[in-house]
Amino acid sequence: MTNTLLSLGHGYSARALAELLLPQGWRILGTTRTPEKAEALAKTGIEPVLWEEEALKAALAQSTHLLVSAGPGPDGDPSLNLIGDAIAAHAPNLYWAGYLSTTGVYGDHHGAWVDETTPLTPGTERGMQRVEAEAAWGAITGLPLHVFRLAGIYGPGRGPFAKVRAGKARQIIKRGQVFSRIHVDDIARVLAASIERPNPGAVYNVCDNDPAPPQDVIAHAAQLLQLPEPPKVDFAKAELTDMARSFYAESKRVSNERIKNELGVELLYPDYHAGLAALLRDESP
Repeated sequence: MTNTLLSLGHGYSARALAELLLPQGWRILGTTRTPEKAEALAKTGIEPVLWEEEALKAALAQSTHLLVSAGPGPDGDPSLNLIGDAIAAHAPNLYWAGYLSTTGVYGDHHGAWVDETTPLTPGTERGMQRVEAEAAWGAITGLPLHVFRLAGIYGPGRGPFAKVRAGKARQIIKRGQVFSRIHVDDIARVLAASIERPNPGAVYNVCDNDPAPPQDVIAHAAQLLQLPEPPKVDFAKAELTDMARSFYAESKRVSNERIKNELGVELLYPDYHAGLAALLRDESP
């Protein structure tokens, strides 16, 4: 039987996983909302599935594995809203299901460490929606669910270099603020390791070894580019979108011991120094 992954919300992290699985002979069905994007997906080896009830049900019926990247909104989880009954019916036929959540479910811990056993106390609306979505997926009988709580994602096309080069980067200073982060290629490695070692019911934090203040990352990016250090701006005076400001409402250090000890994952980019250096190398002609 061919391993067939249905990717609901086939975005940045799911594409990185596909790059690992396709050479192994996997069949990957990825959702999209427009015919134009479907054409682009097909060129990468993904079989596009339009975000329509019947198309999704047909794709689900063929799948042996399920990855859920589509995030919840005020009305709940979009996948469950559209084909929840079909997912529940097909659940016992799946070998593995993964749900991509966020470390935002832990809320603010004033820079202290959290792990997968830490109580969920989200402080933002997005965090609360994720907690509800995790619970909704976890309530599906027979679903071999694995939850992955992702830290801040960076990687090709999502690094700080463009802003630094353009002179638009700022070092936002908020005392005691730290973030955990993860390179997209390491997300893919964690997901692939879990698929190889299924453990239904497991929850994994997906982050690197080095939680750090965000201004340190910006300053290091400028150093790598041999450009002047971006100006420092006090958080209280910084011009930020509501979305960006909400990220600064929470500070915590996220432990990744479980992905290393249980899944045997050795991170390609254990800290932002290694990750940014690799991004810069990849940008070079």
